[in-house]
Amino acid sequence: MLEAYENRLPGEKLSLLVSLPFISVHIGALFALTISPSPFALFMVFLMYFIRMFGITAGFHRFFSHKTFKTSRVFQFILAYLATSSAQMGPIWWASHHRHHHKYTDEIEDPHTPTLKGFFWAHVGWIMSPSNVPTKEEYVGDLKRFPELKFLDKYHYIAPLSMAVFLFALGDYMSIHYTQYNTNGMELLMWGFFISTVILYHATFTVNSVCHVFGYRTYDTKDGSVNNWIVAILTLGEGWHNNHHAFPNSERQGHKWYQIDICHYILWSLSKVGIVWDIRDVPEDSIIEKRYGSNVV
Repeated sequence: MLEAYENRLPGEKLSLLVSLPFISVHIGALFALTISPSPFALFMVFLMYFIRMFGITAGFHRFFSHKTFKTSRVFQFILAYLATSSAQMGPIWWASHHRHHHKYTDEIEDPHTPTLKGFFWAHVGWIMSPSNVPTKEEYVGDLKRFPELKFLDKYHYIAPLSMAVFLFALGDYMSIHYTQYNTNGMELLMWGFFISTVILYHATFTVNSVCHVFGYRTYDTKDGSVNNWIVAILTLGEGWHNNHHAFPNSERQGHKWYQIDICHYILWSLSKVGIVWDIRDVPEDSIIEKRYGSNVV
């Protein structure tokens, strides 16, 4: 533990002020547990988790960070809004830190390496540090040319707040006009937003923590990335992390038929109706060539 602390860069320390929004969402989720959820509220937990996880996986990660497919400016904004509504900052900030992570994966400059800075730091500690609040501007010149993305990024709190207001309004409306669903505004706010957001937080963060510690390696990359099928299910395909670090410019992250990559299936389907196009993939011969010797699973 002490060694992990000593490996942090100057300024990499926890801050209560920086942590307050993150902690507040957890307090809201704890309060939500005092409210017995209706079946509709539980459905909304799943729905809000799924669509926002898709926004993070397809939007923040595969599109904004790695440019693994092309899409229209409208759908680009939809992905950015959905992901930003998960209260994980904005698309420009997210992409800048992720691109920095790929440049220095599991090195001292990596903001969330569990092997050097500890599991807790890689999972949540790094986002609670003032050192990681600024956007790493040098990585995201391509994204800063879109004023709507700059607005969403600068005022990143608008997306989650608007999502929370929408859920409360929906529940309030249904309590009057669709009483058979036995729900209300406070219930949908607490469960559809707070509970769903906390689950989103920790599912997303497992890619940084769990997927550099617990799993198997198919490719001999220069970092500690591993594949983890549980994380892959939770994150719609992001758990095939060793695959991703071997081929970061590929949209598809599941390289075997049994490596479930729900995000890829959705994007592939969207490509058939022209919503996305030019999906980048890895040739099969490149996959075979880079495979990790006898440890192929």
